[in-house]
Amino acid sequence: MTADRPAGPATSRTPAVPAAPATSPAASVPPGGGDLVVGLIVNPVAGIGGPAGLKGSDGPDVQREALARGASPRAGDRAAQAVRTLLARRPGTRIRTLAGPMGEHSARAAGADPEILRLLPGDPSSPRDTTAAVAAMKEVDLLLFAGGDGTARDVLDGSPSCPVLGVPAGVKVYSGCFAVSPATAGAAAAEFGGETAEAEVVDLDEEAYRRGRVGPRLYGTLRVPAARTRLSGRKVGSSSAAPGSAEGIAREVVARMRPGVRYVLGPGATTMAVGRRLGLATTLLGVDVVQDGELVAADVTERQLADLVDGRESHAVVSVIGGQGFVLGRGNQQISPAVLKKIMASGGLVVLATQQKLAGLGGRPLLADTGDPEADALVGGHVSVITGYRESAMYRIRSAIEEFST
Repeated sequence: MTADRPAGPATSRTPAVPAAPATSPAASVPPGGGDLVVGLIVNPVAGIGGPAGLKGSDGPDVQREALARGASPRAGDRAAQAVRTLLARRPGTRIRTLAGPMGEHSARAAGADPEILRLLPGDPSSPRDTTAAVAAMKEVDLLLFAGGDGTARDVLDGSPSCPVLGVPAGVKVYSGCFAVSPATAGAAAAEFGGETAEAEVVDLDEEAYRRGRVGPRLYGTLRVPAARTRLSGRKVGSSSAAPGSAEGIAREVVARMRPGVRYVLGPGATTMAVGRRLGLATTLLGVDVVQDGELVAADVTERQLADLVDGRESHAVVSVIGGQGFVLGRGNQQISPAVLKKIMASGGLVVLATQQKLAGLGGRPLLADTGDPEADALVGGHVSVITGYRESAMYRIRSAIEEFST
């Protein structure tokens, strides 16, 4: 949301030791096709900082800077996609939401005639509006919220009285309470029969994150639909990787680089190791462009990147998010659908992951969720994943919508 949220965690709801997911008995929910009541809360500015290269969207200053850099809100469109899928799969579902961009606009765009809560959010809205909306969502069977990890914290602070499900729309989506994609969220909501499980809410200190310090913190758990295959799961770190794995991968990437070709290095420790191998000061959490062993541009925005790859052979070098499998659409929104289409037309996708990270996916595919199914489809199929020096593995990659909304 637009105002800064308190820095401290919601300790009253944070377990001392992260508990294993537990399934709860089914609540009283109308059977499929019945009059399900779904609440909808949208963080209108969620994700706006991603394409602008700001590593997050918290705080009015960051949001103003994102707009100045040419970014535009996308959370409302992603919420509408979720509602559209929900209504297509479960006609008769009633949508209860807030006036304006915090839900009404998305619901109406999806073809719903929503019930509007008598709760007037601020303009611009704030985390307090989200927590107040959660508290006001009485007599709903399920609450959908569109945002990122910060929005999940706000929902947690509102002490929801019903199960919830996140529609992924933030820059970073590390928490386990989100669906794989907006369409998947809608499908899971339509299938919801009352059975729930616990999912963790984690978040980062965005100021520390922008300075390159990554330290996800557990804030608590939320009840979500017990639909494991439709949830993205919590991000898993790379602590189990063998020593030197990143350096071996980087050595192989550099060995494959060709003269005159531009390489777009996505965020992450593995891609940063590629920069180190080249002797360049690339960024840990930004998107950088290199060519012929030189740094062309560091920490670029989506708009800058589009210009840098235009008319040139270019390759996107991206790493896999552990435990989730995403390679596009999470933390690297600078590689927008328009940019991806240019890259795929001239070059291609280079995917990096340790063997341990691939094994941790348990056979689930790598995922692309740029927000544009046409762009996501360009990378679909199988991709050669670089897993070490002179080591690679063929692995399936799919659009998040294609894989999980059927």
